[in-house]
Amino acid sequence: MKKRGNFLFIEKKDNIYTLSLTPELQDDIGTVGFIEYSNENTLKVDDPILNLEASKTVHEIDSPLAGKIVERNEAAISEPTLLNSAKTEENWIVKLTDVDEEAFNQLEDA
Repeated sequence: MKKRGNFLFIEKKDNIYTLSLTPELQDDIGTVGFIEYSNENTLKVDDPILNLEASKTVHEIDSPLAGKIVERNEAAISEPTLLNSAKTEENWIVKLTDVDEEAFNQLEDA
């Protein structure tokens, strides 16, 4: 199941929620040149996940859901343009667990 929130796709598979940039956000920000993850491992709604610098803007990506970060896309730190990829296995930001199922269900369908 896939939802949208804060210009991110949130895809649920088992109990893992994978957050990635929507094509609209990718177009709006341009080519990503630098990212820096927040140090937090537990997120509340609208907490910052990462800051990025791209060709068109400097932008903070905020979480549409509360949850625990279980994995970050570490490859994107050394190769930030992965976030511009159309491939979901490359352009993801973080993976969350401990997400409120009801909060996820209330997000917009993707």
